[in-house]
Amino acid sequence: MTDRNPYASLPAERYWRKAVASVPPFLLDPTRPDAFRLSRTERIATAGSCFAQEVARVIRRAGFNFYVTEEPPVRRDNQLADMEANFSARYGNIYTTRQLVQLFDRAFGHFRPLVRAWEREDGRFVDPFRPRVEPDGYASEAEVVAAQEVHLSRVRHMFETLDTLIFTLGLTEGWRDARDDAALQLAPGVAGGAWDPAIHRFANATVGEMTADMLGFVDKLRAVNPAARIILTVSPVPIAATYSDRHVLVSNAYSKSALRVVADEVVQARPGVFYFPSYDVVTSPATAGRYYSENLRAVTEAGKQHVMRLFMAHLEDGGTPAAPAGALDARLEGERVSTVICDEELLDA
Repeated sequence: MTDRNPYASLPAERYWRKAVASVPPFLLDPTRPDAFRLSRTERIATAGSCFAQEVARVIRRAGFNFYVTEEPPVRRDNQLADMEANFSARYGNIYTTRQLVQLFDRAFGHFRPLVRAWEREDGRFVDPFRPRVEPDGYASEAEVVAAQEVHLSRVRHMFETLDTLIFTLGLTEGWRDARDDAALQLAPGVAGGAWDPAIHRFANATVGEMTADMLGFVDKLRAVNPAARIILTVSPVPIAATYSDRHVLVSNAYSKSALRVVADEVVQARPGVFYFPSYDVVTSPATAGRYYSENLRAVTEAGKQHVMRLFMAHLEDGGTPAAPAGALDARLEGERVSTVICDEELLDA
């Protein structure tokens, strides 16, 4: 005898009442541990928005092979040193899909932006594509260019030799150089350079544009590294500010919804690309906003622990589990938030 309807014999995870409403919030688990596995020996690189640093920190602390091809300089400031240790190369945060594609193209010599350096108000120079990577800046444009060349060579090596790339999709909005469409990490004038409406243009990417960016990136990466796997996540951190002519809440809804669709489109279109639902867990109605701090942007320690505990289920060979999600420790949360570099917060300074 067949089921009376196509939904009759579906597993519990397919029903909202059984898989969400009837589950204690801290036990919510929309992941599939068998979707992908990460071993201790494979080279795991991370990139993306500031939430990607949380993933990197978990990989490092669990004793897995967090792949770094460009070591940061030795710092006297321990807090800065800890933050910089969470990048596979010194590219800083990569907020948009266009930034990621152009980083690859720059590393392999396919794109050479017209802008090479920005001057700061103090007379020092910075890299327009990672203006905060060197807090003291550089003495000249030539020094910036020399550092860029070293950096891009290490990025190229990373793409060629990594086993798995975890990329966190963060923003749809960004700024570009209108002369050659170079995607900038931050708006000109925020951390160097000067905003010139004749040169700089605002861009809010569509789902179609971002999907094309990511599919193109996957294909380019596979061309130089055929076995590379990609894990996509979407940052649950709301945008700090919007340049679109509408309320920031509306812009945030578009941004996160569009990025979530892009992740799904790419996973469906390419084998060896997976999605990890960190965004889905943190923003779930089941958590009733408990995973956001008082500013309604920063993810609380309990939220991070919940997400990272689920991520740990994908780590093989006995990786040290994250602590279970529990009551919020305000002191610990403050320390954790202060050790994540989030350039976007400069927009709301």
